[in-house]
Amino acid sequence: MSTASKRPKVVLAVIDALDPQALQRAVAEDRAPTLKAIMERGTYVGDCVSTFPSVTPVAASAIATGLGPDEHLIPSMNWYHRGEERYVEYGSSFQATRTHGIFRSLTDTVYNMNLSHLTQERRTVFEHLDDAGLRTACTTYLIYRGRHRQEPSRDSPYVKLAEAAQFRHPTWAARELFYADIFDTQSTGCFSTLGMPGQRDRHAGCVGAHLVENDLFDFLLFSLPDNDTYSHRAGPGGQSPSIAEADRALERLMHPAGGPEAFLEQHAVVVMSDHTHDTVDRSTNLADALADWRILEPGDAEAEAAQIAVCPGSRAGQVYALEQGRREELIAGVVECLREVEGVDLVARREGDTAHVWSARGELRFSPGEIVTDARGASWTVEGDLATLDLEMSGGELRSPDYPDALGRLWSSLCCPRAGEVQVSADPGVEFTDWGGSDHVGGGGHGSLHRCDSLGVLLTNGIGPGNAAHRKQWSIRDVTPMVLDHFGLPSA
Repeated sequence: MSTASKRPKVVLAVIDALDPQALQRAVAEDRAPTLKAIMERGTYVGDCVSTFPSVTPVAASAIATGLGPDEHLIPSMNWYHRGEERYVEYGSSFQATRTHGIFRSLTDTVYNMNLSHLTQERRTVFEHLDDAGLRTACTTYLIYRGRHRQEPSRDSPYVKLAEAAQFRHPTWAARELFYADIFDTQSTGCFSTLGMPGQRDRHAGCVGAHLVENDLFDFLLFSLPDNDTYSHRAGPGGQSPSIAEADRALERLMHPAGGPEAFLEQHAVVVMSDHTHDTVDRSTNLADALADWRILEPGDAEAEAAQIAVCPGSRAGQVYALEQGRREELIAGVVECLREVEGVDLVARREGDTAHVWSARGELRFSPGEIVTDARGASWTVEGDLATLDLEMSGGELRSPDYPDALGRLWSSLCCPRAGEVQVSADPGVEFTDWGGSDHVGGGGHGSLHRCDSLGVLLTNGIGPGNAAHRKQWSIRDVTPMVLDHFGLPSA
């Protein structure tokens, strides 16, 4: 037995869109006793910063790799694939999925995101641990790539439906993979109606109990996505019922080991958000705002005539210049137009080795340098109006109360090779209408650089430094290095 395998087993539970205030309310209302037990024993961080855009595919990639979008290469929920000259849509809404093509969107989400879109140059947490001989496991999570070839399920009652939806091909994944009844490496008797919202957390709890009872993992990524779906409808203030459902799934996972107290004596646990939500009260259509240009439509029969591609991503958006001969002219015109669009908070682009950001408060240029340092320890050269991003110098550091890790997150997104040349972040309360004409007005949305949907929960027990003050600003990118360190493995 290796030294790494002698370390306590790790469960990384990702509760999608878990809001710190909603968690505190659920605990106070005795609706989350399992999470309460972890909080009482562990270390709690209530301002762990997400990625930009703060949408699930980008954040899930950051959690599973420890990298930002400039390195993991997943730029947004909806993006333009320059090599294939088409839109990629990971499921902004059913209407958006249908607009872009249901089978294509499903293939992109289930297969291509892991096997071709996510960087091949760097390893996921599963690949790191697989290479070290550790037993990895994963319930339904967007990023699952590991070293084990997994065939589609033959035991699921939904096999014919899965095959009709083109889920016929093997993939490379964790040693134990349970993905929406499409892949299941063990006969558990647990089913999720092909990942139906409202069934996924229960499915994870059922699978998790089987894995614990049969001692089948050293590391388990325990995905609990239903809170996000519920919060999209009810808003972040209404998360208590879905947090209670996630709590029951965690308790079910722990039950075979003797319940939460006994489980926490034997296992290291991380519970975290990938992002949070802001209450959405109005929407803006970026394609309508940019109608003066010839926009590439999904399935466009005259795609070669398009000048720009427009990619809404909930509370963020990206625009791609398609006419290379007029690239700078198009970018300049789009930036100028977006500054006047109601609901747009920030407009950003790269100009060579410098990022340029505009808001109604001013304009700012920045690049990696040695002039000022931020709370994450990165150094920058900054010129222009600090008020653009509400930046202020505090204790010798550049901070923004409203835009956490603003420079680092923007720089990483702008430097992603697959990102649009122009990027926007929405005002609080605003969401950009997706390609299916859908939004979450009356509910919750996410994606922006603003703190309202960027600061989530990080809760650890038996892993990590054991002190929230160990870092001035925690990030979701810190979790994979934390897991690797727990097992005595380098993160490089």
